[in-house]
Amino acid sequence: MKKLLLLFCLFVTFNAISQTEASDKEAIFSVLKTQQDAWNKGDLEGFMEGYWKSDSLKFYGSKGVTNGWQKTLDNYKKGYPSKEYTGNLSFTIEAITKIEENSYYIMGQFHLVRDAGNANGVFLIIFRKIEGEWKIIADLSC
Repeated sequence: MKKLLLLFCLFVTFNAISQTEASDKEAIFSVLKTQQDAWNKGDLEGFMEGYWKSDSLKFYGSKGVTNGWQKTLDNYKKGYPSKEYTGNLSFTIEAITKIEENSYYIMGQFHLVRDAGNANGVFLIIFRKIEGEWKIIADLSC
């Protein structure tokens, strides 16, 4: 009877962990979908809502490391000044992996179809749950 109870407890614990991870991943996908939709409307501020609004945000792109939410937004506005440049964004997610409690990394591809010329690349982003919301705290895109 003790073995059966232990087995049952292990099953319940494993099931709860699996449900939590599934819920986390669903919430992270929702953030990415919201970002994609905002980008496709030319709403860079809306796109940036998926990022941690902090001076500690790290973005690493073709021009090196950018520190901070506002500087990252300013760079997006400079690099993508109009709909001709923002175009239509889509993501292909290759992997979403838990790092530790409330942190995941996501590896994938971005695809921009635009009048200024299409652009494609890869990214590795780190999400952390901050004050109950999933936010990107670090982004490597190239």
